[in-house]
Amino acid sequence: MVKLIFLTVISGGIFLCFLRMLKGPTPSDRAVALDTLSTVTTALLVLLGYIFGRKVYLDVSLVYAVLTFVGSVAIARFLEKGV
Repeated sequence: MVKLIFLTVISGGIFLCFLRMLKGPTPSDRAVALDTLSTVTTALLVLLGYIFGRKVYLDVSLVYAVLTFVGSVAIARFLEKGV
């Protein structure tokens, strides 16, 4: 039952971040929403690894977190300085 509550809360967070990413008034708002979306998705992968008892989800979530961090830094540099 608790796992279902966690999945519902995380899914709601993903939905709200996705809405902000689509409707953000400025590009920097969209970049922050994308970064938050990747963080919440990482939490979802960790939770799925716990629910299914598979450690591979933890490895995938770590790689995903590192790649999205690099992507967020690249987007921030692009928004600050341009190409």
